Amino acid sequence: MTMTSPSPKQKVVQIALAATKASPGLCDAVYESRFVDELPGDPVTDNVPRQVRNACYTRVDPTPVTKPLLLAWSDDMARVLGVALPKSQKGLEASVLAGNCALPGMKPYAARYGGHQFGHWAGQLGDGRAITLGELVAPGGWRHELQLKGAGKTPYSRTADGRAVLRSSLREFLCSEAMFHLGIPTTRALSLAATGEEVVRDMFYDGNPAPEPGAVVCRVAPSFVRFGNFEILAAHKEHDVLRRLADYVITRHFAELGAPSEAVYGQWFAEICRRTAALMVEWMRVGFVHGVMNTDNMSILGLTIDYGPYGWLEGYDPQWTPNTTDLPGRRYCYGNQPSVAQWNLVQLANALVPLVPDIKVLEEGIRIFGETFEQGSARMLADKLGLQFIGDEGDDELVGGLFEVLGQTETDMTLFYRLLADVPLDGAADTMDDAALVNVLRRSFYSDEAFSAEPRAKLAAWLRRYVTRVRRDGATAEAHRARMNSVNPKYVARNYLAQQAIDALAKGDDSVLARLMVVLRNPYDDQPAHDELAERRPEWARHKAGCSALSCSS
Repeated sequence: MTMTSPSPKQKVVQIALAATKASPGLCDAVYESRFVDELPGDPVTDNVPRQVRNACYTRVDPTPVTKPLLLAWSDDMARVLGVALPKSQKGLEASVLAGNCALPGMKPYAARYGGHQFGHWAGQLGDGRAITLGELVAPGGWRHELQLKGAGKTPYSRTADGRAVLRSSLREFLCSEAMFHLGIPTTRALSLAATGEEVVRDMFYDGNPAPEPGAVVCRVAPSFVRFGNFEILAAHKEHDVLRRLADYVITRHFAELGAPSEAVYGQWFAEICRRTAALMVEWMRVGFVHGVMNTDNMSILGLTIDYGPYGWLEGYDPQWTPNTTDLPGRRYCYGNQPSVAQWNLVQLANALVPLVPDIKVLEEGIRIFGETFEQGSARMLADKLGLQFIGDEGDDELVGGLFEVLGQTETDMTLFYRLLADVPLDGAADTMDDAALVNVLRRSFYSDEAFSAEPRAKLAAWLRRYVTRVRRDGATAEAHRARMNSVNPKYVARNYLAQQAIDALAKGDDSVLARLMVVLRNPYDDQPAHDELAERRPEWARHKAGCSALSCSS
């Protein structure tokens, strides 16, 4: 796929309802670097790939780019940070956000971590193309780390170039903000900047690399610490540094647990398990598939982190994975995500044994994960179906039947649940024949197979059972519909929509991205002017590059 660089004449895509004109600029904010100041760093300063020992990070500056140009800006995130839209696409702020310079108080670094990738220990990994600039101290004293992804080589780059391309950077910018507005814990994005340089990538891993426009996304989170930050320290028996990192994370991000101690370490692990379970419930709720749930891609804060070959479950299939690298075993498919998260937590528990020698304490954390996920899933599914609770007589059969009808023909999960709220609950449902009842859900089906005799009869029978169950709850039709629509989004960041924005921006047209970001700010609301963005994936996108499965290439 060949792309041209975005035109310098285009305006910044400002994602906002209203500009933050009263806020100071990015260059006027206060920055701190507590991670660097309080934790041991790599004493070696040479920016060459190498194995690092007894350190949590390596100080390294981003590699300057030729023509930094600000392409997109999230005013929602900027409001949280208390900073205003830069006045120029090519000014000092753009230079900072593309990695050409740092501001006072910033101490750029690349974090050291390891990880289990596809179930196997991969050793040292680390920030190979991400560089954290420092913490911005926002109004009220809240601190948020600013991290540039695609900022150049680090000692953890191994054989890579440390850069990122426009397509992957735009996808992260788009999806992290969309996930936030869906109510899902996530890292966020402040900006997207072009570099004016090309990056060579083999998009399909088929031996045909091609140049693509480079870009840098500025990611934002309270912390980017992952499971892998602890795994690498435990693997090398660097127990003192392990303890220091744990104490730092607890003190700075889990202060409610109290001063670090053996008991608090156990409580901390249990809280990580709770947060991770809650995150899995949310991913399953909206049909989000991360695609590469390696332990180095698991946030210690329970956030969605590292948007790579993610995807949205369109045709309902628990075995679907958006990652072509994952296709042989489908380890990271939609249906496996909760069990993989639990497996990853076990690896974190193994790394924390030097701090929590009583294995039963760590096992209790894993038990809490299972309990939290089970209870959260039941609550989530009840909400999606508009029920007060799941557990009434016959509910197990109702739920089992739901997944059976979802899987019997290719059915768009997002649309199915959204349209389910429109199924009549009054006497009209009793008089409708099977065809009319099923027709309420027509837009969620990818073919007319759903209307052939057997699938139609099964679905209609399930719908009648469902209507009977909803009536037992006694809610009004209006309240029932409102409840369902508050948890079943109408708009999600489907891959084909992201690809349309990528293709347009590569040609200098920012309107597609701007429209998407505005609509995705209110994913649960009816927005009639944008109804076409709430349709199932078009047939042309089924096998188009970037619109369904993706590789890790970026």
